[in-house]
Amino acid sequence: MEFVTTDTVPGREIDDSLGIARGNTVRARNVGRDITQSIRNITGGELGAYSELLSDARDEALERMAEDARSMDADAVVNVRMESSQIANGGAEVLAYGTAVTLE
Repeated sequence: MEFVTTDTVPGREIDDSLGIARGNTVRARNVGRDITQSIRNITGGELGAYSELLSDARDEALERMAEDARSMDADAVVNVRMESSQIANGGAEVLAYGTAVTLE
């Protein structure tokens, strides 16, 4: 399964557009991480635990988007986009979406 942020897959022709493929996940912070990250926030530097949390969430959202595209018998997903938003205090959603297509 190919994912691209462009309208086309380089070197390939799109045969059919199958609709929107999407995947999302909602992740919550960990109280223990909050304490250590609060200290890091005071002293400065990357909030590594949160970076890792969001990276894992992006990977999961992309994998769920791929599963959705596979369920449509897609070969690729074009115009892939990702968004994140706060859902609740300490929780965030990561959404991946794009157009599922078949290739010639």
